[in-house]
Amino acid sequence: MTSPSPTTRRRDAARTRQLLLDAARQRFANDGYAATTVRDIADDAGVNVALISRYFQSKEGLFEACLTSAVDDMRRAAGTATLAEVPERIAEQAAGIDSDGFPRQLVLLLRSSGDARADEIRVGILRTYARNLAVLAGWAEGDDDLLLRAQITIAASLGIAMLRSKTELEPLASATKEQLVGPLADLVGAVLSKKPAT
Repeated sequence: MTSPSPTTRRRDAARTRQLLLDAARQRFANDGYAATTVRDIADDAGVNVALISRYFQSKEGLFEACLTSAVDDMRRAAGTATLAEVPERIAEQAAGIDSDGFPRQLVLLLRSSGDARADEIRVGILRTYARNLAVLAGWAEGDDDLLLRAQITIAASLGIAMLRSKTELEPLASATKEQLVGPLADLVGAVLSKKPAT
């Protein structure tokens, strides 16, 4: 019997790493960091628990990788959005891109890990998103009002995702992307419109 080629091993490693990321993202978003064990994640992924240490060093490392992966996915989905396209992009994320309609990527950004480094990354990601949104609305360095407005928009988006994932508040819980776009366009337009100085 021949041993697997280096290419096969690399492909299997990449697949195993992705299985662990997918399982961890689902567990962390659904159950929270503290309630999730590495054994839960490994069982969900169908792999040996020791592989978490091999690929991610620790539970904290896996949580950090989940955040980074979620942000990369969201960045790809957002692309080079204009301010007019922001409501649709938020609606896509809030409506859930997973097969069960659960907005795990947004919810994951709300989850505290208890690990200072992972939480620092999470806050940094939120800060960057708010700054990018403010730039789309015409922000310049020192414009704290517009930056605050962008942060409020991000907070509202995360609140929508959290309510959709954790409550049965209808019609919000079952609203489609198309149904969310209109109200989100009103929200983004109202909050990010600069009020003239009086």
